Amino acid sequence: MTTHAHPTLAELRIRDAKPDEREAIRALTLAAYAQYATIMAPTAWPGLQEAILGGLAAEADADKLVAELGGELVGSVFLFPPAEGGADGGGRMVWPELRLLAVAPEARGRGIGAALVRACVERARRSGAEAIGLYSSASMRAALHLYERLGFTRTPEYDFQPPGGELVMAFYMPLEG
Repeated sequence: MTTHAHPTLAELRIRDAKPDEREAIRALTLAAYAQYATIMAPTAWPGLQEAILGGLAAEADADKLVAELGGELVGSVFLFPPAEGGADGGGRMVWPELRLLAVAPEARGRGIGAALVRACVERARRSGAEAIGLYSSASMRAALHLYERLGFTRTPEYDFQPPGGELVMAFYMPLEG
């Protein structure tokens, strides 16, 4: 057992979520995204909140990963399969898609988000995918910085604009070998 107050990132464990962790993941994700209720335009937040709740409720074939540090869930992410038949212009990509990246507010700034993204990249690579994609928006400045730092680039042909919402910007990363 660790004797210091904050476990180190070396102790971070990324693993598949367990079925009984669904509510914990929901609570963690809602806490992580709550800040956008005051950052985004009042017309944009309801759409994002609906998308978050819809993604959390989805019973799709998404891989659900969690980050555990010191026995506590401190992050989660979903990796959705590519859209069947190609991109649909409304938020689905032709590549595996990283969604709902969430890090508990009290655990931010410790590399947990990056570790979760890297785990998704590795899974997509192992599945034989040519690339991995994700969506974000201008309000999510820390996430945008993270994605760009990890090698994601803009792919505006997949952008979409929900009514009343922020531009939903598409990013992808080619996967080699």
